Amino acid sequence: MCGIHGIYRFDGLSVEPRMLSSMGDRIRHRGPDDEGSHVDGPCGIGMRRLSIIDLAGGHQPLSKTGGHQPLSNVDGSLWLVCDGEIYNFRELRSELQGKGYHFKSGSDAEVLLHLYDAEGDDFVLRLNGMFDFALWDVRRRRLLIGRDRLGVKPLYVLQDWQRLAFASEAKALLALPGVSAELDHGVVADYLHLGYVAAPGCIFKDIRKLPPATLLAVEDGEVREWRYWRLSEQIISGVSESQWIERVKVQLDESVRMQMVSDVPIGAFLSGGVESSAVLGLMARHSEQPIRTYAIGFSGAEAEALYNELPYARQMAKLFASEHREIVVQPDVVALLPKLLWHMDEPLSNTAFITTYLVSEFARGDVKVILSGVGGDELFGGYRRYLGGHYVRRYRRWPGWLRRAASLVARRFPASRNSGVLNDLRLAKGFMASAEMSFDERYRSYLQVLSRRHVSALLLDESAASASDPLARAFAAAGNEDELNRMLAVDAETQLPDDLLLLTDKMSMAMSLECRVPFLDHQLVELAAAMPASIKVRDGRLKHLLKASLADLLPDDILSRKKRGFGTPMGAWLKRELAPLLKRLLAAEVVEARGLFSHTVVKRLMADHAANRIDGTDILLAMMNLEIWSRIFLDRRDPADVAEELKSYVG
Repeated sequence: MCGIHGIYRFDGLSVEPRMLSSMGDRIRHRGPDDEGSHVDGPCGIGMRRLSIIDLAGGHQPLSKTGGHQPLSNVDGSLWLVCDGEIYNFRELRSELQGKGYHFKSGSDAEVLLHLYDAEGDDFVLRLNGMFDFALWDVRRRRLLIGRDRLGVKPLYVLQDWQRLAFASEAKALLALPGVSAELDHGVVADYLHLGYVAAPGCIFKDIRKLPPATLLAVEDGEVREWRYWRLSEQIISGVSESQWIERVKVQLDESVRMQMVSDVPIGAFLSGGVESSAVLGLMARHSEQPIRTYAIGFSGAEAEALYNELPYARQMAKLFASEHREIVVQPDVVALLPKLLWHMDEPLSNTAFITTYLVSEFARGDVKVILSGVGGDELFGGYRRYLGGHYVRRYRRWPGWLRRAASLVARRFPASRNSGVLNDLRLAKGFMASAEMSFDERYRSYLQVLSRRHVSALLLDESAASASDPLARAFAAAGNEDELNRMLAVDAETQLPDDLLLLTDKMSMAMSLECRVPFLDHQLVELAAAMPASIKVRDGRLKHLLKASLADLLPDDILSRKKRGFGTPMGAWLKRELAPLLKRLLAAEVVEARGLFSHTVVKRLMADHAANRIDGTDILLAMMNLEIWSRIFLDRRDPADVAEELKSYVG
């Protein structure tokens, strides 16, 4: 696990080692244990390492056991830097040794070198893991970079007439001469619409994300990029539910077992939800020692209690005899936001980045590796929005007059997340507003932070408001006619990699903590994609098949309890503790000076949120975070300085 970076010069001149060093310094938090680089004329690659497997490496590149990078093969014709973990490296290593390949280290990453030599670019299809990498082929004078199938590990790319540069985090690219932090106005509309910037977009002008499951090669000055893996749309029929249950049980158990490989202490995030509880239960099966678990809760009023899952986490910790630790927090969000947005590189509206950072900070005192339940909802149908079609079919059986009356009543419902009842009314209001829409538009309404029509009204630049549409691209690529599987395919292309996985990586790596996601083992993902939708979600029961497969592992009350997101009570905070911050960051003079938004529209959104006419939590946080991000990156201010300024607003 580390951060990688590198440069390929199109003009043939040698890469300056100090440039690689400057890039590495920006992402030192990703790898505080070691660093290294290799320059060969126009190509230079570098890394910062967090030692997880093969700890003896240090600065001993010829060590028989060291995992120091860059790694090279015996004759020095191939050089590699790799971020992440290859879970099947032992099997691949044994196979390659049988073919006569000689290994210089015990590192899991070294298998990439020899597998590439043996199989060419298709070697990535043999890898089970989360990774991004850069491989320099000396003989061909060819640079190859790539990213894992699901996009667990991020990779940013900058290309101009002079060079192609890459890094695990965008801020490393900002260290290069001639590169400055500028806002890409073309992605602002997408950001406000979705609450994150979808790949290949990036909030920084001239920088882009390499999409998941993508390889990019530079050879003879030519750049070629291609997708090496996609989920199959073929649904397997003729398999009984009991057979699917057994297949899921076996594959999930194997995924957890493989991802427990580590030479350092390992733990698990535990919310008491289905996925995190399942991961803990399976880890306990494969460990002779108690698993270390970490949970987070909030103190405060009813809104905070709604996000507090500690009782369920304690129940699971007791059941599986884990070594459990928990924290109850009322975080100083004002002080945290600038630091976290610097680590994120890009603004976002999903408050899970705050909780992920806090629990990562808590766990890092004990462990270097953590397992998480991220991904289970997207595979097996765990979000309430996946029930939209189920309820729409029922709703459309009502007489027209009753539907019209119900729609009028629902418009008067309050929209707030501050309690269980208010949250249910908010969801009902959203459902009724979209029930007569087409499938694509209905699902878009569930996902969006702000509708594209309202984004157009909010933005001063009309041309920016008519920019690209990542959801439309994802819908077009999701060819499956089944509604649920189409929803899952869209999420796998957009929200999963560019929101959930990005924040998980950035917030855990901010604390030099490696977070693994066993639900996103690609074999389990392929298995889930082949299942009929009717057994993933059945008769309004979310994750029906997954829960059935875990029935002998988890108690009924955990399997049946209502899902809560891994976020914060931000909606309530924006009306209470953070109201002064919101008012100052979105004040007329601030908004007008930045020149992006119509303050008239901003003011209306704030008023509607305060009055519970809308739940504006996500869009208000999106605008707030964009302003804080702008102060750090565009105004070139230190995050600590910005934090002090923000604290003065609420003090």
